[in-house]
Amino acid sequence: MKHYLLSVVQPADGQMPAPDVLAGIMRDVEAFNDELRAAGVWVFAGGLHAPDTATMLRPEGGDVLITDGPYAEGKEYLGGLCLIRAADLDEALAWGRKAALATTLPIEVRPFVDQH
Repeated sequence: MKHYLLSVVQPADGQMPAPDVLAGIMRDVEAFNDELRAAGVWVFAGGLHAPDTATMLRPEGGDVLITDGPYAEGKEYLGGLCLIRAADLDEALAWGRKAALATTLPIEVRPFVDQH
């Protein structure tokens, strides 16, 4: 089985759903995580704070420069992730579809390099 990263693509506009809508989404996400665990494909999942909480470490002249803020700014950012094990891309995409429906957000599915 290969590992795949399911990335939650969060809009940067800062608009949060209404509390009752968000509660429903969180229930759906927890049910999705439970389904992953029951299927034996779950490795790890979690949400991330907004990009303005990021700290960048850049190698520079034999040292490391530390700066506040995200690596790149854009209309969207990585809002959370889920690491799964799947037999192939088709299976990973099927889980990605379920993640998109649970989160109501776009999901990027990417395989890890050099897995047999």
